[in-house]
Amino acid sequence: MNPSPIVVRKYGGTSVGSVERIRKVAGDLVRDHRGGLKQVVVVSAMGKTTDQLIGMARQITDHPSPRELDMLLTTGEQVSIALLAMAVHHFGSGAVSLTGAQCGIITDESFSSARIQAINTKTIRKELEDGNIVIVAGFQGVTPDSQITTLGRGGSDTTATALAAALGVPCQIYTDVDGVFTADPNIVPEARLLDFIGYEEMLEYAASGSKVLHPRCVEIANKFNVPLEVRSSFRDVPGTAIVKEDRLEKVAITGVTGDAKIGRLALTRVRDVPGVAAKISRALGDAGICIRLIIQGINHDNSNDVSLIVAQDDVAKAGQILKQVMGQVGAAEVKVDP
Repeated sequence: MNPSPIVVRKYGGTSVGSVERIRKVAGDLVRDHRGGLKQVVVVSAMGKTTDQLIGMARQITDHPSPRELDMLLTTGEQVSIALLAMAVHHFGSGAVSLTGAQCGIITDESFSSARIQAINTKTIRKELEDGNIVIVAGFQGVTPDSQITTLGRGGSDTTATALAAALGVPCQIYTDVDGVFTADPNIVPEARLLDFIGYEEMLEYAASGSKVLHPRCVEIANKFNVPLEVRSSFRDVPGTAIVKEDRLEKVAITGVTGDAKIGRLALTRVRDVPGVAAKISRALGDAGICIRLIIQGINHDNSNDVSLIVAQDDVAKAGQILKQVMGQVGAAEVKVDP
């Protein structure tokens, strides 16, 4: 008999921003738990809780002790994990809430921006074997001498991918958007959802200001080969899969090119500078063109070839736009597959 699959899931502050939303997340977890899925769930503080706690600290002093500020801020996630565990119990499944320290996340001593040094997964594995959904406080850990630390901005994303790496399982990031878009859909209504994106491209998006994932999260997933997905907490849609560039072609064959109505374009000899993929994607997204897949290949001279897959009906228009931006990204040529 094959063992039950395991997945790490992360829910951000918006996803657990109210009691109603916590109950909704709990219902989803219990449904999948009954279907045989073992889940490690990383949770952020509810809504604006972290900002509110920082505000309270600033009312006390303009220069709070970093140690005491970390002690304060970690309470936000502890509220979330306890409430979510209660909701899971209410819906009939077993659950246990764990702080970063309780689940074995060991960090250095850099208060407010600690780095994870090691993870002891013994407690998590035992709780999973006992049939529990394991609910972990994101954003936090503990030093070897038991000092509570926080991981800084994007810390819950980092917690989730680090746990997935330690457990050797996939990671799903649930957020308030459907996945990774060619631009911020709140600002650019015509922005298109990407089905797939490579780690390097996702790092560029994060560095360019995308708030979907923090760069440290993507770096960990890339380094340890963690299959990563970005999904919506509120809509049942596939989301965006983030995978290694050398695996994207295989993904394309199974997930994209089964649709005969697609076309492929490429920009050759593109300058190897940050933000190129994001600039290309946004130019196409602003024109209403949905990119199904984007791949960067490195040449011997350290330039990149950027390949894109779009709907067949969009190929001609996409080719025109790529010709308009090729000078901006230092490309030598635009190629269109017949």
